[in-house]
Formats: sequence, structure tokens, C-alpha cells
Amino acid sequence: MTNCGLQLAVLGSALSVGLACAGSGRGVGIVGEAAAGVISEDPEKFSKCLILQLLPGTQGLYGLVIWFFALAQMGVIGGNAAEMTIAQGLGYCFACLPMGIGGYITAIAQGRCAAAGVSLVAKRPEEQSKGIIMAIMVEFYAILCLLASFLMLVFL
Repeated sequence: MTNCGLQLAVLGSALSVGLACAGSGRGVGIVGEAAAGVISEDPEKFSKCLILQLLPGTQGLYGLVIWFFALAQMGVIGGNAAEMTIAQGLGYCFACLPMGIGGYITAIAQGRCAAAGVSLVAKRPEEQSKGIIMAIMVEFYAILCLLASFLMLVFL
């Protein structure tokens, strides 16, 4: 018989990294589009725009951390994956969802905020730090998602 519990757990870990990375890809793309317009007018603003573009990429990294940690907790890393009940598998699956869903949503929101920061840099490059701070405000909620998934995985 197949190990349905383990399959559900692995699905949850995959969603954590997949959704968070998809959101990061969209967020980084949103900022990249805004940055390309600014850089086409003033190539010297590349580094300022690049810093803003990097910010929405962190959610993908957080999703990868949860994916790795979940697989380690399940014993998949190291080849010691144990049989798991469906209830246990659902526990892992649901524990990974805050990072997956939250990472997806916050990465896109952070991308939009960072794109606004790029617009700020276009007109007032000396105000870049304010654009970064506004985008980092969104990061706080991605960190809460990371913490929620991590703590749920620890206490399973």
C-alpha cells in the first residue's frame, strides 16, 4: 500500500516552495519592468533599482527553507522517511501552507511596493532608502508566515 500520509506531507512542502517562488518570480518581474524604464532613461540608477528588485525574492528563499526543513522533519532527507498516517501527512501539509500562500501574496505585494520605490528613485534618487523601507514593511508579514510554518513543523 502506498504511503498517502507521506505523499500529502511532501505535497505541502512542495507547495511551500512552489507558491513562494512563483510569487517571488512575479514580484521581481514587476519591479524589473519598472526598473527597465528608469534605467533606459538613466543607466546610472541601475544599482539603486537592483536593490529594490531583490526584495521580493526573499519569499522564495523562505519557501525553500520551509521545504527543506519539512523534508528533514519527515525523514525524506537522509532516506529515513517513515510511514505516516493521512492525519499526520495533512498536519505537515497544512503546516507548510502559511509560507506557500503567504509567500505568494506578500511577494507580489512587495513587488508592487518596490516598483513604486523605483518610481521614487526615478524622480528623487536620494530618497531610495524610503522606498526600501516601504517595501520592507511588507517583508514583515512574509517573516510571520515563515515563523508560523516553522513553528507548526517543530511541534508536529
